[in-house]
Amino acid sequence: MSDALKLENQICFPLYACAKGVVAKYKPFLDEIGLTYTQYIAMMVLWERKSVNVKTLGESLYLDSGTLTPLLKKLEEKQFVSRERSSEDERSIVVTVTPEGERLRKRAEKIPEQISKCIDIPADDAMKLYKILHRVMAKL
Repeated sequence: MSDALKLENQICFPLYACAKGVVAKYKPFLDEIGLTYTQYIAMMVLWERKSVNVKTLGESLYLDSGTLTPLLKKLEEKQFVSRERSSEDERSIVVTVTPEGERLRKRAEKIPEQISKCIDIPADDAMKLYKILHRVMAKL
């Protein structure tokens, strides 16, 4: 067997395993506020921008509309967001965080600190990893 096909020689596998592991660490904290991880990252964009069209939200999260539409419907059912057609372009849907969604933000503010305690690596290593991963994302 070629060394190129050994799992231990693949960069994709530790990325995959770490991503799964990190999302699993988030689950108990997100369960407390009633969000999935994907809903949480969508809300993070909305908390920052307050209002964004679906296309831009998808680009920010690397998600397609087939994934975003049901996710946004659930967030709307929970009254965390509202969705409306854009007044400038009827084909575009604008998602806006609601007052209930803003209240959720207060409950979510403790999560990053809780996660940093779960993933105990030195801050400088975390920053190096962050920079490397963002370089890889930019290439994809």
